[in-house]
Amino acid sequence: MTDESERAVRAAIEGELRLLDPEVRASPARVLELLDPEFTEIGASGRRWDAESILTVTSGGSVSPDSPVEVTGMAGVLLAPGVVHLTYFADNQGRRAWRSSVWRLTETGWRMYFHQGTLAD
Repeated sequence: MTDESERAVRAAIEGELRLLDPEVRASPARVLELLDPEFTEIGASGRRWDAESILTVTSGGSVSPDSPVEVTGMAGVLLAPGVVHLTYFADNQGRRAWRSSVWRLTETGWRMYFHQGTLAD
């Protein structure tokens, strides 16, 4: 991986981890700083979300400060200049899912463009 690729992947990982942080999730303004205006998600539930609708979940305490999401195997790849794909496994209080997200570089920094979760056994 080149230095540029490593920096891009590191920035996307840092953004992903911030979005999983209970303090960040509790602040709609901080969440919106990390979501692309065209953000969409297909949740592990099968539901489709956009930036506005996801705020109801994140600000509603979906991640407890006492029991943060456990993340393993996070890895990323630069797909094109300014576009990173991340994958990882997450366990949120026993709800286990494979996660995948696409981050893109905007004028204001790296922002999540797309996210998908798939429940795991």
